[in-house]
Amino acid sequence: MSKKQAVHQAPVYVGESKIHGKGLFAARDIKKGELLGEFKCQPTKKDGAHVIWMAEDRAYKVLDDFKYINHDDRANAAYYDDFTVMAIKKIKKDDEITHYYGQDW
Repeated sequence: MSKKQAVHQAPVYVGESKIHGKGLFAARDIKKGELLGEFKCQPTKKDGAHVIWMAEDRAYKVLDDFKYINHDDRANAAYYDDFTVMAIKKIKKDDEITHYYGQDW
């Protein structure tokens, strides 16, 4: 008898953003340091919508709902080099999840 591996269900949903178009929101209260999930992506050399730059020469087009994380100077989540997204602050249910894209944004 084999054990089924639990699939991590991201505690998020897509909705209308006050920041820009669509946004990603907390489906429940999220603790600081909690893993929100791992985003699916593909390498790209072109900048554009839903492209995240991990380094000056490394860019990825985000292919799943994590692409709807909008910029905020006081972000509550962060993308990491291993393609995970973590809460860097406590996020209340229905709050928009945001990332700091940098000064040039």
